[in-house]
Amino acid sequence: MLKDSDVKKLITLEQKRQAEGLELIPSENYVSEAVLEALGSVFTNKYSEGYPGRRYYGGQDFTDQIETLAIERAKKLFKCKFVNVQPHSGAPANLALYTALLESGDTVLGMDLSHGGHLTHGHPVTFPAKVYNFVRYKMKDVDTGEIDYDELKRVAKKEKPKIILVGFSAYSRNIDYKKIVDIAKSVKAITVMDAAHIAGLIAGKALRNPFDDGFDVITTTTHKTLRGPRGGMILVRESEEIIKKVNKAVFPGLQGGPHMNNIAAKAVCFGEALSPSFKVYAKQVLKNAKAMEKVFKREKIRMIGGGTSNHLILADVYGSLGVTGKDAQTTLDEVGITLNMNVIADDSRSPMDPSGIRFGTPALTTRGFKEKDCARVAEIMIEVLKNRDDQSIKNKAKKEVYTLAKSHPIPKRFV
Repeated sequence: MLKDSDVKKLITLEQKRQAEGLELIPSENYVSEAVLEALGSVFTNKYSEGYPGRRYYGGQDFTDQIETLAIERAKKLFKCKFVNVQPHSGAPANLALYTALLESGDTVLGMDLSHGGHLTHGHPVTFPAKVYNFVRYKMKDVDTGEIDYDELKRVAKKEKPKIILVGFSAYSRNIDYKKIVDIAKSVKAITVMDAAHIAGLIAGKALRNPFDDGFDVITTTTHKTLRGPRGGMILVRESEEIIKKVNKAVFPGLQGGPHMNNIAAKAVCFGEALSPSFKVYAKQVLKNAKAMEKVFKREKIRMIGGGTSNHLILADVYGSLGVTGKDAQTTLDEVGITLNMNVIADDSRSPMDPSGIRFGTPALTTRGFKEKDCARVAEIMIEVLKNRDDQSIKNKAKKEVYTLAKSHPIPKRFV
């Protein structure tokens, strides 16, 4: 029982906010009671520098077992030979990978941020961009989401990257992994997929596994669609040489003692993701996103990429409705719908006041929302944004959002 009244009050308020609103941020989800229990376990007390069987402190019998369990479950989920479950989150996992495989000044070919990529893929404001040379590829057609693989190949031939990096935070289509592997082979590059957003959809067999097409490495978070604790992970398909370098880069290269309570929670979430019900969940995430896409198409709201093939949608609300992404985020917050403002491809507006909004269905699907429910949420969003100065419409929407939330409570147990 939490006795700190100040902290307890804030936790209670956050629980209320989550229960009474609708979470559409694509990178957020709900975890099971079992994951929360592991996070709050006595494993948080233990320092465990090193790896199972090779620790620097004593008393590691059960830490070794819990980390080994997490590794074995992750290997089974993603069909690979090696896994490091110690990275504290996705950005540290990517930094560890760069440290493991690159020398200062080496080149990485990654997706442009404004075309759906991620900050950690070489944006100039980040630390890796000061150490390594990042070059970027974009979509060929913003309205279909098609990546310009011919240009990607041309740049790879010219720049000779050590790593070709795919993955995204705001890209709504799928990557042709086979084409990437073929390009990488032609320039002797290592292929890396940052699957942070779609790891759960890969684990649930709703989306293709990059390892099936010959990718060398996957980095990922363990939250988002995987529904685990906030953390990171690096998976290696078969190269013992790569995993040895990765392990050294994570510890002692960049981190000290791993967060063993977090690793225990990762083991729990991997176990949940191995269940048949998780495959049903992953497929429903995609169905729900398609249901929202249909509404946005019907209402002629422009979507970058023309729609979605995964769990998220990036909509140009400034171009379609004359409302900035920031204003859209604030307005929808008022009625209990949480999403995030986001730049669109080659946005003329600033990242802090962009043209787009990004939203998705992982959290709604966890609550049991089906296609009809998600379509209605999309309708509410558009109605509110079209009538953002009409308080009566916003009040009506807020009541309906509350009713939807109450009729789909956050589940406590997933398995």
